[in-house]
Amino acid sequence: MAYLDPGNVAVNMSAGAQFGYLLVWVLVAANAAAWLVQYLSAKLGLVTGSSMAELLGQRIANRAWRVLYGLQAQCVAIATDVAEVIGGAVALWILFDVPLVAGAVITGVISTGLLLLQAQRGARTFEFAIIGLMLVIVIGFCYGLFIAPPEPGAVLGGMIPRFDGAQSVLLAASILGATVMPHAIYAHSSLARDRFGTERTYPLSRLIRATRVDVTIALTIAGSVNLVMLLVAASVLPGVAGTETIEGAHAAIENTLGTTASLMFAIALLASGLASTAVGAYAGSDIMGGLFRTRMKLLTRRLITIIPSIIVLAAGVDPTYALILSQVILSFGIPFALVPLVWLTSRKSLMGASVNARETTFLGWAIAAVIIALNVALVALETGIA
Repeated sequence: MAYLDPGNVAVNMSAGAQFGYLLVWVLVAANAAAWLVQYLSAKLGLVTGSSMAELLGQRIANRAWRVLYGLQAQCVAIATDVAEVIGGAVALWILFDVPLVAGAVITGVISTGLLLLQAQRGARTFEFAIIGLMLVIVIGFCYGLFIAPPEPGAVLGGMIPRFDGAQSVLLAASILGATVMPHAIYAHSSLARDRFGTERTYPLSRLIRATRVDVTIALTIAGSVNLVMLLVAASVLPGVAGTETIEGAHAAIENTLGTTASLMFAIALLASGLASTAVGAYAGSDIMGGLFRTRMKLLTRRLITIIPSIIVLAAGVDPTYALILSQVILSFGIPFALVPLVWLTSRKSLMGASVNARETTFLGWAIAAVIIALNVALVALETGIA
C-alpha cells in the first residue's frame, strides 16, 4: 500500500506528461531496488524480533544523536502523511468540489477511522479493508491502459538510462523517493515483528523464503500499477496544456479517454489517500517508540500530520507541486534508513545464519551509493553548481 500513495500518482503522472517514456527506466530500476530493500527490512524484523527503529535506538548510545536521527526519521514519516492527506483532498475536490482545506480534514478523519479499526478490530479486519481499497486503486488506475495502450517500441526506448535537464532529474529523485520509501523500511521491519514476534509457528528459514515470495508479489502489483500510471500519462498527456498538475491530468484524461476513465482515476486517487496514510502513521509510531522511547496517542499524531497539510493547502501552494516536493524529501531520507538497514543485516552477530550474502550486501551498498549520487546531482543542478 505504501507504494500506491498519492505521491506516486503525482510523480508518475508528471513524469509521463512532461517527458513521455523518458523515465520508464527510473521507475523499473527503483522498483527492483525496492524489492531488495523491503526484503532486507522484513528479514531484519523476522530474525531479531525487533524493528529497525528499536535496534538503532539500542545502538545509538549518545542521546543527542539518537534524537537527531529520530527527528529526521519522523520528518520523513510526516512528509509521507502530508502527501497522502493532500492527495485525498485533491480527489475530493475533483469528485465533489469540496474545498481543499475541508478535503484535508475529511481525509484525515476517515483515515484516522481506518487506524482506529486496526486498533479495535485487529490486524485481520484492517488488512481486509486495505485490500478492498487496493483493489479499487488497481482497477481505477489500470482502466485507462486498456483504452489507450502505449506503443511497445516507445516503452522499450524508455528503458535506456538518460535524463533531459534538471527537471527530469528532479522527477527521477521524486520517483525514487516514492518507490524506495524510507518510512516503509521502518514499517516493514515493524510489521514482521508484530506479525511473528519471537515465538514462531514455522521455522525461520521457511518464513524468510515465504517473505521473499510475499515481497515479490506485493512489489510486482505495486510496480505494475505505478508503471501503468506513467504509461497512460505518457501516451495521452504530453503536449496537453495544464497536465503538470493532478487536476489538469484528470481533465485531460476526461477529454481524451472519457468520463468513465476520469471518474475511475479520481476514485482510485481518493482510495490511495485514505488507505496509504495508515502506513505513515504506523511507521511514525514505531519511530517514536524505538528512537524516542515514548509512545504518542493516535489522535495526537494525526493532528501533528494533518495540520501541516491544512497549512500547505490554505497557503495556496499547488497541491501537485507539494506532492512532488514531499517525494523529493523522501528521496533525501532514503540513505538515512537504507545505510543502517544494510549495515544491520550484514552483521553476523545480529543476524546469525540469516546474515546477508556478500552479493546482497554489495547490492545494498550500490543502491545506497546511486541514490546518494542522484541526490547530490539534484542539489548541484538546482543550485547552479553544475
